[in-house]
Order: sequence, then C-alpha cells, then structure tokens
Amino acid sequence: MRTLVRSAGVAALAAALFAAALPASPAEDTAPLKTPQWSFTGVMGGFDTAALQRGFQVFDNVCAACHSLSFVAYRNLVDIGLPEAKAKEVAAAKMVTDGPNDQGEMFQRPAILADRFVPPFANENAARYAMNGAYPPDLSLIVKAREGGPDYVYSLLTGFADAPHDVTLAAGMNYNPYFPGHQIAMPPPLAEGVLDYADGTKATVDQMAKDVTQFLEWAAEPKLGERKRMGLGVMLFLLVLTGMFYAVKRAVWRDVH
Repeated sequence: MRTLVRSAGVAALAAALFAAALPASPAEDTAPLKTPQWSFTGVMGGFDTAALQRGFQVFDNVCAACHSLSFVAYRNLVDIGLPEAKAKEVAAAKMVTDGPNDQGEMFQRPAILADRFVPPFANENAARYAMNGAYPPDLSLIVKAREGGPDYVYSLLTGFADAPHDVTLAAGMNYNPYFPGHQIAMPPPLAEGVLDYADGTKATVDQMAKDVTQFLEWAAEPKLGERKRMGLGVMLFLLVLTGMFYAVKRAVWRDVH
C-alpha cells in the first residue's frame, strides 16, 4: 500500500512539473481586455443608430479593403437608418459576377440591395497572396467568435503599440498585447484623420474603434433589440399569468381549511 501511495505521489508531482513547463495558453498570455460601456448590453440595451452608421462608414472605408462581411446584404443597411437610395448607392459601387446570360456567359454588373457584401478578394488564395500569406477573417460573426466579444474587438483595435525591448517581432508582424502571442499580421487599421464622419463627430481612434465594434456586433446579431423586447414581454406575461393563477387558486380553495 505504501508503495502505491508513493508511486501516486511521484506521478502527481511529475504531472505538476510537466504542466508548469508548458507555455501559457493564448487566453492567459493576453492583456486584460478594456471594458467600455456599450449601449447594447443589459436587459434593456439596444443599438445606437448614429454609432451604427458611423461604424459602417469605418468598415466601408477601412476594414472592407481586407475583410469580408459575407452574411450581411446591402438591403440590411436600411435597418441601421441609411436611406434606401444611399444603400443602393453603396451597393452600386461594387461589381458582382452574375449569369449566365443568353449566350451562356458570366458577366459583371453593379451590386444591388439583394446582394451580400462583395468581398475584397475572389478567394482565400488571392487574399493570402495579397496579404503576404495572412488570411483576413470574415467579420460577419467575429464578435461572437472571439472570447470577450466586443471588448476583445475594441481592445485589439486600440491596442497596437511598440514592442517591448525583450520582444522580437517576426518579419511583417505588429505588436498587440490583446492578440494571442502578441504578434499580429494586421497593421494598425485606425489612425487620426483616416476619415471624416458624415455627422461631424470627431473621428478619433477610440471613437472609430467603438463605432465599428458596435457595427460588427449588429452584423453578428441584427435582431438583438427585437429579441430583448420579446424576452421582456414574455417575462411580463408570465408574471401576470402567475398572479392570475395565484388569484384563481385563492378563490377556489378559499373555503377549504
């Protein structure tokens, strides 16, 4: 018995030493996320229409050069308050492949509201060739696909910095403490003066990061506001129904002691 206990203790010690020798996981290695206040969090939270429109402007002028948004159609821009004419104008600025025509050939035409956002590259190989081997992810569900959600996206966008003296960056990489491994192929996408907001809001890096994060949250869950309102309505209905059941129970059993 003593031999078995001693063997189990040695095995446990060996396992602990092995675990301590392993490198930290990406989640443990990254800096604590920034946590700004978001209008869409909480039971009563919802999207800020002005922020969504500014966020789309950031995406269209900055992010769309490398990233796709394949789950969103141009008609969905009307849902964030863009006039239909403006949404049509945004779509028409892109070309899509359609067909075949009467001659059996594919052809190019301006995008329409029914089309989904046109990706910047024809396929993954073309994207990697243009990006020196890196593959920019589709941003349709990026907020849901990353631990930390909107806080992660915002922290990443505002987290680019010079690498510490003890960190050697690989060729073509940039330092960001919020990215697993701290080295990311994407250069800082936001900078002062990169665009002027249509509504006159000052386009600081912080403001643009917040706005485009809110836009990407909407892209990932456009019915968030409706879902919360429906959930609140259901809870109120159940509360009233519970009160009615209790009142009926009291009336039925009133004379029973």
